[in-house]
Amino acid sequence: MAGDTFDVVVLGGGPGGYAAALYGAAAGLEVALVEEGRVGGTCLHRGCIPAKELLQTAEVFRTVGRAGEFGVEVGQPAISLPTSQKRKQAIVDRLTKGLEGLLKGRKVTVHAGTGRLGADGRSVVVEGGAAATVLEARRGVVVATGSQPRSLPGFDFDGQRVLSSDHVLELDRVPPRAVVVGGGAIGCEFASFLCDVGSEVTLLEALPRLLAGVDEDASVVVSRAFAKRGMTVKTGVEVVGAAPGASTVGVSYRDAGGEQTVDADVVVVSVGRSPRSAGIGLAEAGVEIDERGFVAVDELMRTSVPGVYAVGDLVATPQLAHVGFAEAIVAITAILGEDAVAIDYGKVPWGIYCHPEVAFCGLTEAQARDAGHDVVVSTHRFAGNGRALIVGEPDGIMKIVAAREGPVLGVHIVGPWATELLGEGYLAVNWEALPGDIASLVHPHPTLGELFGESAMALTGRALHG
Repeated sequence: MAGDTFDVVVLGGGPGGYAAALYGAAAGLEVALVEEGRVGGTCLHRGCIPAKELLQTAEVFRTVGRAGEFGVEVGQPAISLPTSQKRKQAIVDRLTKGLEGLLKGRKVTVHAGTGRLGADGRSVVVEGGAAATVLEARRGVVVATGSQPRSLPGFDFDGQRVLSSDHVLELDRVPPRAVVVGGGAIGCEFASFLCDVGSEVTLLEALPRLLAGVDEDASVVVSRAFAKRGMTVKTGVEVVGAAPGASTVGVSYRDAGGEQTVDADVVVVSVGRSPRSAGIGLAEAGVEIDERGFVAVDELMRTSVPGVYAVGDLVATPQLAHVGFAEAIVAITAILGEDAVAIDYGKVPWGIYCHPEVAFCGLTEAQARDAGHDVVVSTHRFAGNGRALIVGEPDGIMKIVAAREGPVLGVHIVGPWATELLGEGYLAVNWEALPGDIASLVHPHPTLGELFGESAMALTGRALHG
């Protein structure tokens, strides 16, 4: 086998992988990156970017439909998913070309092909050409092979009636009726998109409420908004299976009334993603993998095999692209022998792009109380915010959870542009800011962001508008 030697070899070109390659190259390391498709991974090609483009299409469609409220007469809008898909692909292609250019500019050697970790843990075998190539790593191998959509027993993906997230992102027509299984972040985004573009949506969730990981007050806002838009939301149900037919699919579930069936044109299974850890040489090299398929790592992303690191969806941390970026930086910093700062996963930012949007970081109110904090809470509604009323999006809340006489512990936002508003809250949580520190700062008016200042001010015992 022909081969080459590098300082670092990265297996997988998604956010965790390409971030490791770029960061390592910026530090002067010789880096090789192995990717079986185009660089960018799930996030760029089958996740974050294409999903948010479709959600933006839904937002534009929704906004144009309400244009008459603003005195703008445009008639009844129509949706063209093929046009949206074309725009989506153009965005993906532009970002991919930009990423390819960055890698080339940093002199990262990109190998196209399927890679697997060598049995010695210090090399990667690349297959896909006429002969296999062995890439030797002087200082470390970073494994970042990502994840794939997870299914449920009785739900076999066929791409026609039973859809994974990958299939939804390729829809070129609006299904009249859709069932979404899973009320987490991905399920709520898809349910929101389908509802906005005209589907009759039924959302099934096994847990007692939607978005179980977010603050309960935020979850309630989303549930009410979904119901107001005409969605049928059923929580605390057990899905049984899907029976695809020629033109419809029957989805069976159990609730307090026994077994029920709902007919739809498609069913979307959104119950999370599984790590792609099988068949890439991890077990053969002695890398520890847990019962769910996740690679075990320490706080510096080191696996059980010296010199082998794992980042991104492959490890049991939040499956977020920006977490993959951060983990890549930690791994490369450790490889360089520099002081790496471990990630505090309890304080990473989250964004959910359904309508209304959800964004949060830090502890929920319940988590803060369970941790023994003497908690104080300030909640302000966008219904009293001038900018929210102007843009016509008054549903939602800004909630700050803090320790009494102590720092901000969590920030939870539901409402217009929530994902863009979280930055200040993220800094407050991670810098352990006191509410009084925030309250003394001047926030521009009228803005959506001033609601954060108002909420912090209320925690000092002196508020203006709430």
